[in-house]
Amino acid sequence: MVILPDNGAWLNADVSTMRRFYREMLRIRLVEDAIADLVEAGEINCPCHLCVGQEAIPVGVSASLGREDYVFGGHRSHGHYLAKGGDLPLMMAEILGKVTGCAKGRGGSMHLVAPEVGILGTVPIVAATIPMAVGTAMASTLRGDGRVSVTFFGDGAVEEGTFHESMNLAASRKAPVLFVCENNSYASHLEIHERRVRDNIIELAGAHGMQGESIDGNDVLAVYQAAEAAVTRAREGLGPTLLECRTYRWRGHVGPSYNLDVGVKRRDELALWRTRDPVARVEQWLRQHGVNDADIATVRDDLNREISDAVHFAKESPLPAAEDLGRYVFAGTGGAR
Repeated sequence: MVILPDNGAWLNADVSTMRRFYREMLRIRLVEDAIADLVEAGEINCPCHLCVGQEAIPVGVSASLGREDYVFGGHRSHGHYLAKGGDLPLMMAEILGKVTGCAKGRGGSMHLVAPEVGILGTVPIVAATIPMAVGTAMASTLRGDGRVSVTFFGDGAVEEGTFHESMNLAASRKAPVLFVCENNSYASHLEIHERRVRDNIIELAGAHGMQGESIDGNDVLAVYQAAEAAVTRAREGLGPTLLECRTYRWRGHVGPSYNLDVGVKRRDELALWRTRDPVARVEQWLRQHGVNDADIATVRDDLNREISDAVHFAKESPLPAAEDLGRYVFAGTGGAR
């Protein structure tokens, strides 16, 4: 059984918007499942951190952004890349370490970039891109270009000093930046109550003098509405916002395993969170509003073909040449991307 969110947004939603959200979330889900299969088959060798179960957050936030707005991510950012408009074949090629990848095959799963759509980088160092987003937001203010910056990070990142320093600076300068905490309750394998005296991340917004809101991160409409309001405030010069999106990752910290027996009590939790599946929620709503099995099957078939083509492109692409190993290491050795 899937539990639909109990709020007015779903009562007033329109079918075209929900169709778009459904396709984008299902696309991320199917891509992640395909990556998991490739890892299990030994065809992907780099560490892959999958966002299955968290798809509503990148889709809802990205729907509030323009192409020119900036996005930064962390180690679990396939969904951010895809939702913001990153090229799927280039991402698959990157994950397979191919020269046609978005980072020329040198970054793998955790180093994705697509500046043409505002994705300036994802990196595995916890909290590392948070100050970068503040930097681009301050640059946007100086240029007066109206761009907003978004940084996505997990709940573990709020325990890093750079998070607090960045929040303080952004608030004091009223920087147009949105801090999106994807709180899935785990930092690697440590549950939040094993790391914090209180589950009080959202209180840090007020402590740093900015707007903050804690929302159901598996409710794509709630995420979209909160992000839209935050982006509007940022564009109007009213400063940054912290969004805490409560969610849950279905698979383990890294890799394809569902990670149910690793010393943490995840089995019962996962069963509960499956009833809040962000993709299934929208599919159920669509079925209740006239979308039939054939329509759903067509969307899924189209996405599976797109993903199959992307995987084929990645597999057929060449590996970086051995003689290019030193390129991009020092200035002047590789040229611009």
